[in-house]
Amino acid sequence: MPLWLIPMVYTVVSIICGLTLPRLEQAYFPAYVHDVSVGAALAFFSAVSSGMMALTGIVFAIAFVMVQFSAVAYSPRLVVMFGRDPTLFHALGIFFATFAYSLAALVWTDRGGSGTVPLFSTILVIVLLIISMLAFVRLIQSISNLQIHIVLRTIGDTGRTIIRTLFPRISGDNDSPNCSREPKDLGPPSQVLTYSGEPRAIARFNINALVRLAREAGAVFLLEYAVGDTLVEGTVLLRAHGSVTPIPEAALLRAIRLSATRTFEQDPKYAIRLLVDIAIKALSPAINDPTTAVQALDQIEDLLRRLGRRELDVGRAYDAAGALRVVFPMPTWDDYLSLSFDEIRQFGATSIQVVRRLRSALIGLAESVATEDRRNAVRRYLEHLNLSVGRSTFDDQDRVSALQEDRQGLGLSRKRSEPKTLAATPEKLTLSSPV
Repeated sequence: MPLWLIPMVYTVVSIICGLTLPRLEQAYFPAYVHDVSVGAALAFFSAVSSGMMALTGIVFAIAFVMVQFSAVAYSPRLVVMFGRDPTLFHALGIFFATFAYSLAALVWTDRGGSGTVPLFSTILVIVLLIISMLAFVRLIQSISNLQIHIVLRTIGDTGRTIIRTLFPRISGDNDSPNCSREPKDLGPPSQVLTYSGEPRAIARFNINALVRLAREAGAVFLLEYAVGDTLVEGTVLLRAHGSVTPIPEAALLRAIRLSATRTFEQDPKYAIRLLVDIAIKALSPAINDPTTAVQALDQIEDLLRRLGRRELDVGRAYDAAGALRVVFPMPTWDDYLSLSFDEIRQFGATSIQVVRRLRSALIGLAESVATEDRRNAVRRYLEHLNLSVGRSTFDDQDRVSALQEDRQGLGLSRKRSEPKTLAATPEKLTLSSPV
C-alpha cells in the first residue's frame, strides 16, 4: 500500500466511527453518561480537536527537518529512506483520527439539549489522545536515527540482508563453474524488447516469471541491463534467442520492475554506493570529516567480506529441467572493489587516517575472502594503494605513518611497511613488519 494512504485510512475510519458510534451509543446505551459538566466536556473536546491541528503542523516541521538534514549532511539519495519512514505516516493518521473523532464527540455532547456527555465517546477521545502523545514521542525519538553511526548501520544492515538473499555461499575454493558472461552459439535473436518511456531505473527482475515465459517459448533471454541501471528511450532491454512462438511484450515488461530511482531490492551495489557517497562527502574540503569516512569503511569492509565468501556469478537462471533460460548482468569481484574503494582512495589521498583504514580493510579482505583469484585482486589493489602513497605529497615520516595498518584510522598502529618497500615487488608490498 502506498504510504500516503496510511493517514487516509485512519481518517476515513475515524469519520465512519464518528458517524456511527455516537448514534449507537445514544440508541442502545443512553444510561451510560459521563458525570463531567457539559461545559467542561465541550472545552475538552474543542481543545483536543484544535490541538491536533497544531500538533500535525509540528509533525510536518519535524519531517521536513529530517529530510533536509539527511540530504545536506549525508546524501540526497537518503531522502527517500527517511521520507518514507512509516512512523511518520502512522503518526499523521493517528492525529487525523483524534481530530475527527473529537469533533464527532463535540457534536454529540448535550445533543438536543439533553445535558449529558456520552461516556464511551469521551473514553475513546481520551484513549486517542494518549495514543497521539505516544506517537509524537516515538516520532521525536526517531530523530535519533539521524546520528551518523545509526545511518551507516541501517544502510549496512540493508546490504547484508540483500547479500544473504541473493548470493549462495561458496562451497569450495572456486567460484561457480558457469563463469562466462554469456552462453555461446545462441544465434541471432528471434525477438528484441526495446524500452520506450521516460528514464527509469531497474528495481528488480522477476526471475521466476522470466524463466516461465522463456520455457513456454522455448527461448533463452539475454537481459542487456542490470539491476540499478537506468533505461532511456530506445534502449534494447532484452533479446530472446531461439523462441518458437512470439512472446507478449506486456508480459515481459511486467516481469521487470522499474522505479523512478534505484532501490535496494536486488541491488547490493546500492548500499555500497550510499556508504561511499557519505564517505566522500565527509572528505570534501567543505566538511573535512575523515572520521565519518572511516566509519563508512567499517560497514563497507563488512559487506565486502560477506561478498567475498559468496558466489557472485549468479546471473543465470534455469528451468526445472536444467535448461538455461535467463542470463542477466551481475557485477564481478573487481567491480565491487572499485565501487567500494576507488573514490574514497582518490578523495582521501591527503588523509593519513583514511589511507591507514583503507590499508587495514584491504589486508583484512585478503585474509578473509574465499577464493585465490579474489585474494590476488585484493593484493593488487593493496599494491596500488601503496604506490599511491609513494607518489603522494606526504613527507617521509607521514609516508611511513600512512603505511601502517590501523582499523581506527588514527589510534592503534598494528603493522608498518618500511619506505623501501614502495619500490619493491608486488609480493613484498603486502608484507609488513611489527611496529
